[in-house]
Amino acid sequence: MNEINESAATDLQQHMPRHIAVVMDGNGRWANKRHLPRAAGHKAGVGSTRKIVESCVKKNIEALTIFAFSSENWNRPEAEVKALMSLFISTIMAEVRKLNKKNVCVSFIGDRTRFSEKLQNSINESEQLTKDNTGLHLNIAANYGGRWDVVNACKMIAEEVRDNKTTIKDIDEDRFNSFMSLSGLPAPDLFIRTGGEQRISNFLIWQLAYSELYFVDTLWPDFSEKEFDEALDWYAGRQRRFGKTGQQLLDDTADDTADGAAAEASH
Repeated sequence: MNEINESAATDLQQHMPRHIAVVMDGNGRWANKRHLPRAAGHKAGVGSTRKIVESCVKKNIEALTIFAFSSENWNRPEAEVKALMSLFISTIMAEVRKLNKKNVCVSFIGDRTRFSEKLQNSINESEQLTKDNTGLHLNIAANYGGRWDVVNACKMIAEEVRDNKTTIKDIDEDRFNSFMSLSGLPAPDLFIRTGGEQRISNFLIWQLAYSELYFVDTLWPDFSEKEFDEALDWYAGRQRRFGKTGQQLLDDTADDTADGAAAEASH
């Protein structure tokens, strides 16, 4: 019985994404529907984020990357931006020690130079506190944009060429990727966007090249663990081809099964 349970658990993990990216959309609309300030929606969204992080920890997901604040969000009303900055600080201070106890490694991606000194200090302290943790990698994209990420990588490569640390001939996709945010992690397998919009909105435009894209109408504060599980079930049913045909994948699976049976028989 234990062998059956272990086999089922292994099969489930094989169909689980290693890395999930999420655009947490709909906080403002959630608040508007309730005749509340938009900031109330952002506060409510923190609860959903907490639930999804906890679910990823339980399911042994390797990485979760969430879009907290885009480089374009500075264009929102000044009062909302100030509320978001304040919420960032309070949330980091309130959550990071809990995350540390759960063995979560917290990292921030994006251009943090525009943030206040207080927020930058909170970001640095949270990263230092959790840097040695070996569980879920929680990446928080703040003042992040996919185009910024690509341009930033180009600048760093150009500097290396200028300083004779590399040559143009050495630059390939792997080399380029090493200068991108999240370079030490697998590319996102699953992208989730709540709130009904169906676009990636300048989020991880390099890293999402082969991600499965899942869109749901639910506003982020209402996005439950049950709906998260539904997204994972949908992902498990996807056939990820990476340029191959469906028949090639079936043949590869048959070969792997035959190799596994042969190895088992040899024992």
